[in-house]
Amino acid sequence: METTSSSNSNANNSSSAVLAPISDSGQSGATYWIRGIVFTALFAALFIAFGYVSIPLGFTTVPITLQTFAIMLAGGLLGARFGFWSIAIVIILTACGLPLLHGNGGIGVIFGATGGYIWMFPISALLIGLASDRIFARTKKLNRSQYVMLFISLVLFSVVLAYVGGVPWLAYKANYSFAKAMVNGCYPFLFGDMVKAIAATFLIAVLRPLLPKLR
Repeated sequence: METTSSSNSNANNSSSAVLAPISDSGQSGATYWIRGIVFTALFAALFIAFGYVSIPLGFTTVPITLQTFAIMLAGGLLGARFGFWSIAIVIILTACGLPLLHGNGGIGVIFGATGGYIWMFPISALLIGLASDRIFARTKKLNRSQYVMLFISLVLFSVVLAYVGGVPWLAYKANYSFAKAMVNGCYPFLFGDMVKAIAATFLIAVLRPLLPKLR
């Protein structure tokens, strides 16, 4: 009887050992996606809200906004996957007609004079997320060179990429020369973009280690 009881006990323990990881893994996977969806929605809302902080300039159709700042934070804090979708969802819904970009929506917004900038937004978040994921892969506290790498990635993948897509399209839609498009759609915004990139670098460095793992 003792042997039988011991065998049953061992069998039960073995069954528990086999089943426990499956349960934990399932719960962990569900938690990952729930967190991801919640943070995606939050940063999509942040992107929309920052779009309403808009300062029109009299000489150009391109306003000063905080949208690029929201994109930097989305990619830098959420990583590539969720950072991309937090911005892409807003662009898709705007194209479907919801007034989510500066209170406007529809295909006309996506293909308007500022359309080239808008198309780059999700790609910017994706590339910033990839860079941020790599930088934070082995550390939670950045050293000086990693701060510089993060700042450079924000400038390249948010600021430069936005103008690569936005300026030629602005020139085409507004019938500007490339030089005039640069004057109207790039030069006046560069200083503000650098300030946003600096602020985003420090916020990402401080906040990312505090967020649940989403990569």
